[in-house]
Amino acid sequence: MNIFSKYTHWLHTQWPAGQVEKAPEVGELGSTAMKGVRVVGDLTGIPLLKFSSDSGARAVQAIKEEADFKAGDGGDGVPDIAIIGAGVSGMAAAMEAKRLGLSYVLLEADEAFSTIHNFPRRKPIYTYPTEMTPAGDLRFTTENREDLLDELREQQEQSGVEITRNRIENLSRDGNLIKLHSAKGEDLQAQRVLVAIGRTGNFRKLNVPGESLDKVSNRLLDAKEFGGKKVIVVGGGDSALEAAIALSEAGANVILSYRKKEFSRPKPDNIDGVQKLVDEGKLDLKLGTQLQEIHEDHVMMCEGGDEDCRIENDAVFTLIGREPPLDFFRKSGIPIVGEFTPKVWALLAGFLALMFFFYHWKAYKPVFGIPGTNLWQEFASKGWFPFNLSVPGTEGQFWHSTMSTASSDPGFHFALLYTVLIVVFGIKRIRRRKTPYVTVQTLTLMSFQVIPLFLLPYVIFPWMGANGAFSSGGFGEWFGMTFLSNGPGTEPTAYWRAFGFILAWPLFIYNVFTPAPMWGWLILSFIQTFVIIPFIIWKWGKGAYCGWICSCGAMAETLGDQHRQKMPHGPKWNKLNMLGQGILAFAFLLLLLRIASWIPGSPLKDFAKGISDGWNVFSYKYIIDIWLAGIIGYGLYFQYSGRVWCRFACPLAALMHIYARFSRFRIFADKKKCISCNVCTSVCHQGIDIMNFANKGRPMEDPECVRCSACVQSCPTGVLQFGMLDGKGGINIDKLPASPVLMQEMKPKK
Repeated sequence: MNIFSKYTHWLHTQWPAGQVEKAPEVGELGSTAMKGVRVVGDLTGIPLLKFSSDSGARAVQAIKEEADFKAGDGGDGVPDIAIIGAGVSGMAAAMEAKRLGLSYVLLEADEAFSTIHNFPRRKPIYTYPTEMTPAGDLRFTTENREDLLDELREQQEQSGVEITRNRIENLSRDGNLIKLHSAKGEDLQAQRVLVAIGRTGNFRKLNVPGESLDKVSNRLLDAKEFGGKKVIVVGGGDSALEAAIALSEAGANVILSYRKKEFSRPKPDNIDGVQKLVDEGKLDLKLGTQLQEIHEDHVMMCEGGDEDCRIENDAVFTLIGREPPLDFFRKSGIPIVGEFTPKVWALLAGFLALMFFFYHWKAYKPVFGIPGTNLWQEFASKGWFPFNLSVPGTEGQFWHSTMSTASSDPGFHFALLYTVLIVVFGIKRIRRRKTPYVTVQTLTLMSFQVIPLFLLPYVIFPWMGANGAFSSGGFGEWFGMTFLSNGPGTEPTAYWRAFGFILAWPLFIYNVFTPAPMWGWLILSFIQTFVIIPFIIWKWGKGAYCGWICSCGAMAETLGDQHRQKMPHGPKWNKLNMLGQGILAFAFLLLLLRIASWIPGSPLKDFAKGISDGWNVFSYKYIIDIWLAGIIGYGLYFQYSGRVWCRFACPLAALMHIYARFSRFRIFADKKKCISCNVCTSVCHQGIDIMNFANKGRPMEDPECVRCSACVQSCPTGVLQFGMLDGKGGINIDKLPASPVLMQEMKPKK
């Protein structure tokens, strides 16, 4: 392993990098891009019975409250709601519809509660949270498969809910109604549709020779049938581990084979159960292995060596999960998270083009340096000049002296729009995510953007300057010439330099990469970047800056709040994190070059300016500021989440990743509560595999974390909490609550 590989491993690639399973895009209460269609149950992301039931009942309640919905408006024979799937969520929805007096039809291609019916016999049922009472009338009190089925069927019978046997292939709009296309060719219509089909798609395959033999199965119904037999279970999820445990306890000789070196998805109880059987010699666990061939009386297994190992065998269970039924949503035109379609490509190309135009306009510069493409000048010459905020007759007064100048600057309009977006979407985020943590964090981000990053450079400093605050003599002159000029002998009117009070080098380079050294900024920037930021990261993590101060983070946490689930995950994407380290190295190289150019008579002066802040296609300003941070960073916002720039390319974030390796900040997990639902990982817009830490009870220490709190807040069982190591082997949990579940649990009981 070379030095670069060791550094990459130390900084990023040593951390887990699990994938996120594809799913349809759903909004609040299961809403989708197709008006009138909602998704409920497992496909909303939480594979728990109570949450599935709750989602079904709440979706029906939400439909009844819709302004444009009225019971019976569909016409004769058209139900108010069609429910596809008679599992837990579908049944809860049907019972709620009946209670509310809405007409409905409950459609099922197989049988009611088919997923539970296919569980192994006597399978334990996980009904966490124990104190949760789901919306609607469906209840769960039993603890194993058989009793649960009896309980659910009894409730169905008592409610009078009937099931119509039908397989629906896809949906389409039909005027004000929704058409349900049946496999029988008998299409149906309904005012609203609930899709409650769960994750019961096709079983995944190993794609190895012999997989079609009768001895191979993808489900275990009765472990007792295999007592005394030689059985191999393939998989690393809960189903595989539960099957291996059941078979071992039934007297089978079991080998559990999993392709990875450690488990990441199963519940802690199942991992503990497997380990106990391994310790007792009742189960053979083979991690990092793969089946290569399956024969009638044996299998060939790769165990990491050059040759496959022959193992005598009677039965094989390939329990490696199912493919979600995504074709149903594709055929219906309902988008899949992270999936590219012609429409998505077109929208992406259009938005990138808009950002290309917008950032050249904002920079007040020609496109690619081509004369005549200075967009701001072209607009002005055609009379398309943006509004002027000066007030006629106020010459020499506040508005004229400040706003007339500011409003003729494209940077002012950009900053104004930027600030308005953060405030508007920040308020929406606070209303959407009702925790004290999100409220305080968002208000802090909004305050930094409004005051030091907008009012200070565009209103306060221009007003102070117009009123002689930076004129010759006294402290004002020193302050202005040191921080707000363009160098010795120039007037203190470069108010945009005030960004440097908040945006530290090398995120904001222009107060350091100056034609001549500006000692005020050099000293301040050094203290910011190498003293203040390392300290707050050591204590509170990288997110203390990225998630609470930075303007890039402010936009990501507000405008980008509802797109965080779009960030791609996995080992390949984790390696791309190192792009920022390259940009950071480039920034340091340019700094050294700029310092060398300050030497009297240095031939590097013009070259250093051209490559750092000059306007050409090879300059740092153009490549990093305009393209990576601007056009690409924001152009990919709605396809890859709002943290594309922050995660992969920001040089300050890259430097903070190094600092974060020495931080005391962690996300702590109560592994006994973890259900391995992967919700925490799916909402992380930094691509961190949080579940892999949580279900092992390991403190999450990936340096990518920006303390956004999405994982803590979205966890359905209250597993996660922010905190820090105290240096004495103990931990201190943050006092600002970020988990709604824990907030509810901490409330005094009546």
